[in-house]
Amino acid sequence: MEMKKILSFFSANDRFAAHNHMRLLSVDLGKAVAEMDVTEHHLNSVGVLHGGAMFTLADFAFAAACNAQGMVSLAVNASMNFVRAVRQGTVRAVCHQVTEGKIATYQATLYDDEQQVVAVFTGLAYRKNEKLPIPD
Repeated sequence: MEMKKILSFFSANDRFAAHNHMRLLSVDLGKAVAEMDVTEHHLNSVGVLHGGAMFTLADFAFAAACNAQGMVSLAVNASMNFVRAVRQGTVRAVCHQVTEGKIATYQATLYDDEQQVVAVFTGLAYRKNEKLPIPD
């Protein structure tokens, strides 16, 4: 399947990512990059980027990466380690496939504007025997 179609599909149909002003920048087989500009509504009560916002960004990149082969893949487990606080700027999630199979492992690393690691996400994707609903 064409990667432009995958990128367009996830950009147009992931309503939660869109609601949180997240952008999918690129998709390739087993890889995806997404980013968001940190705004006031992304901050928690102490003025740093909310962990849920970082998790959502990583999950958005993970979804695109694990579905890039054109088959529906869904998360069965995910975890995240937060290593640096972010208060402003842009955060980028770079996701790549680590293992292949019916259950595949992916890792997304989140970076701030200075290219410092701010969080690391690991996800397991279950691959269904169902094509993504993308018109040919």
